Amino acid sequence: MTHDDSPQATTRAQAPTPTAAPTRDDATARRNSIVIWVLIVSAFVVILNETVMGVAIPHLMTDLGVTAVAAQWLTTAFLLTMAVVIPVTGFLLQRFHTRPVFIAAMTLFAAGTALAALAPGFEVLLVARVIQAGGTAIMLPLLMTTVMQLEPPATRGRRMGSISVVIAVAPAIGPTISGLILSALPWRFLFVFVLPIALTTLAIGARMIRNVTEPREAPLDVPSVVLSALGFGGIVFGLSAIGEHADGGAGATTVLALAVGGLALAAFVLRQLALQRIDDALLDLRTFRIPTFAVSIGMFVIMMMSLFGSIILLPLFMQGVLGLTVLQSGLLLLPGGLIMGLAAPSVGRAVDRIGSRPLLIPGAAILAATMWTLAAIVGPETPWWQLLACHIAQSVGLALMFTPLFAASLGSLPPRLYSHGSATVSTVQQVAAAAGTALFVSTMARVATAHEAAGETAAQAQASGIATAFAIAGVLATGAVVAAAFIRRPVESAGEQTGTPIAH
Repeated sequence: MTHDDSPQATTRAQAPTPTAAPTRDDATARRNSIVIWVLIVSAFVVILNETVMGVAIPHLMTDLGVTAVAAQWLTTAFLLTMAVVIPVTGFLLQRFHTRPVFIAAMTLFAAGTALAALAPGFEVLLVARVIQAGGTAIMLPLLMTTVMQLEPPATRGRRMGSISVVIAVAPAIGPTISGLILSALPWRFLFVFVLPIALTTLAIGARMIRNVTEPREAPLDVPSVVLSALGFGGIVFGLSAIGEHADGGAGATTVLALAVGGLALAAFVLRQLALQRIDDALLDLRTFRIPTFAVSIGMFVIMMMSLFGSIILLPLFMQGVLGLTVLQSGLLLLPGGLIMGLAAPSVGRAVDRIGSRPLLIPGAAILAATMWTLAAIVGPETPWWQLLACHIAQSVGLALMFTPLFAASLGSLPPRLYSHGSATVSTVQQVAAAAGTALFVSTMARVATAHEAAGETAAQAQASGIATAFAIAGVLATGAVVAAAFIRRPVESAGEQTGTPIAH
């Protein structure tokens, strides 16, 4: 064997290996990561705002001179606007670039927040909440659709973990943050604290977000928009009205809203089935032809009913039966929300490694066990630490479910249906939240009334009603355990652990 001992060879041998210049793929990955993180932070801010008004109702009644029913409209109108606007986002995300849609959403939210902080009276505050909801309704489908388009299947789970923080943790900690603020400051500071964050994310997003999608000509079917507004709006209004009444009753207006909503929704579905044959549907329902997506939607309903039901029932029990303050009950719910947030990244990485079903089944089992445990233990003498332990366990179960369901449901769709799938998931979440509140509150109220008539004290009767509501939640969650067995890992991501991952 010959050796080249020339100076040139020595120089070549000693010369350091040049560092590879950043590739176009690396630059694209960094750009995509920035876009996704700006959207995640923005979505967290707007979703957090969804549940902050509940504990503020007594303050608003005093400061604005309105009744409890009127004050509750600040939450009802928010949910109603979300239900009306979200189905239209499928069209918006197909027709327009990412950046202008983001700017429009955050501008609406920031404008509504500023108006709410300065509102001179109830009417202006109500309008401000509607404007806020318009921006919120656009942001969540925008986030989910963008992640599905930009994130490789092999790393999609960890991104969905971040989204689950937005969906699950933000609503869960909203009442706690609201209670902390209201314990020391007027209700306007609920919006004063949010406004700088909203403006900052808007400024950063407007500067850093680039258009990462290709719009296409998408027709807007006006009759579908009207039917969607009447259908989803009527159902959410009717369900919210049931949830607001302490007696769990349904007046003529509530029944009419549910009837109109049901008929309009049926007409909406029939129209979409006809329009999707020519790819003109406002909300393409071919997503439900994919079994994993259809089963996932059913599980989303159960999870959102459980989440929002517990947000309602546990504070009612803590304050009405145990005599805790608003701040104390809010602080008891805080650890569960934090645990969901802390667990989300680990759950997302696990989804990338092993898929969704191995996490969904134990998660649903934990959720069901927690609901049955609460149904068994709640009573006037229940120690607070047992409630805390149950809420933490429930949060662990939900953490094991949210991220896998996002990854499995949207990951099972072809790319052309991402925007429709995202809009469907977001719409179902709003309807399920209203349905959970209506079901659990009406059940609690009817059972409590019957037990009080039978001679129980008010506290005992309310505890009995809440226990029955948790038993119903246990039945639903048990159904989720069975449904989890039918979730399949998306074909495109099964075993796929290669590719160029996006920087995190």
